[in-house]
Amino acid sequence: MRVCQIVTKIMNYRITAPHRIEGEIDLPASKSISNRVLLLNALCPSPGTLSNLAKCDDTDAVLAALAQGDATEVNIGAAGTAMRFLTAYFATREGRTVTIDGTERMRQRPIKVLVDALRALGAEIEYAGEEGFPPLKITGKRLRGGDLAISGSVSSQYITALLLIAPVIGGLRLQIEGEIMSRPYIDMTLALMARYGVEASWEGQVISVPAGQYTALDFTVEADWSAASYWWAMQAILPKSRITLKGLEPASLQGDSRITEVMAQMGVTGNWCGRYLDLRSDGGCNCCCSTFADLSGTPDIAQTLVVMLCLMGRPFRLTGLRTLRIKETDRLEALRVELRKLGYVVKVEGDDAISWHFETCAPAADIHIATYHDHRMAMAFAPAAIRFPGMVVDDAQVVSKSYPEFWQHLREVGFQIEEV
Repeated sequence: MRVCQIVTKIMNYRITAPHRIEGEIDLPASKSISNRVLLLNALCPSPGTLSNLAKCDDTDAVLAALAQGDATEVNIGAAGTAMRFLTAYFATREGRTVTIDGTERMRQRPIKVLVDALRALGAEIEYAGEEGFPPLKITGKRLRGGDLAISGSVSSQYITALLLIAPVIGGLRLQIEGEIMSRPYIDMTLALMARYGVEASWEGQVISVPAGQYTALDFTVEADWSAASYWWAMQAILPKSRITLKGLEPASLQGDSRITEVMAQMGVTGNWCGRYLDLRSDGGCNCCCSTFADLSGTPDIAQTLVVMLCLMGRPFRLTGLRTLRIKETDRLEALRVELRKLGYVVKVEGDDAISWHFETCAPAADIHIATYHDHRMAMAFAPAAIRFPGMVVDDAQVVSKSYPEFWQHLREVGFQIEEV
């Protein structure tokens, strides 16, 4: 029996930032695109060649699971995308039984909505632990397509998982009920499926995917806009900086490319030169105008923006955040707790919004930012070292989930980072 498992060394980093940042950053590849094309490629009758795949824990988990065709147990660590996508994929692997598991936090992240949907299509899935949560014992069967309804207010990854397998199970007419969260990620999935030869249609609340086979192709993955967001934040906080980002696509499939619109309000713009994006500030980013934004389509940049806006002294109210409660951690509560250590008292409004209107408290004497096994907590709070030199980010290596080179890139532009 072979077991796929990810292990990460725990380290805490004390960080001191430079007064100005200048440098070119070779951004990591998009893990959102990487994980989708890995599944699409695996569902092709014969695979194509994939280039510039993300080198991170999440994508490594998918790669390892797909590579070990004889494994009966698969541990995907903290990779939520891998859990959702692979649950659907393994459900279609006739004659193979796999138990898929993850970290303790993964065992707390709900998956019942996806399991119920797959069972409605004929899947054989058992809960190996608590009802509604991983680990899952999956016995692959021939699934049947047809009509299916699913809530749009849950993770878009559930919807993507179903769409990815839809052509090979006979097609699917997917009725999305209620508000649709993180729609750009669903759009990304459909656009990639089209590149692989399956054209779906989306009318109103219904996505229709025809039966068929994917056609293999050679695919090169673009750089990650989520990773770019941390550099946009640093440019805003240090407006005299000159940061160039490499590998991004101007007409990206990634919803997080919307960071350009939000950052324009901060006086930060990006100028394209081929696949190089030069970030510049017009110096007008220190005004106290309130920032309002609905991030329901781009929740992964929420932590970046919340921390940045506090550091800039700009009041804000951000909405569309309900999916943050079920991420690697409860990101809304984590933001509230950790920002208080810096002296910012943010208000979490139910499950959907977070706001700040200049409320402050005394910052902690010795600042240690807890990351809660959440890569985005570490990277979103790293720019706080600009205002709080010598602060410590605990479990700093959690960035390996999506951006393993993050700390090295900070060192290259002048950050002092000491292991403590």
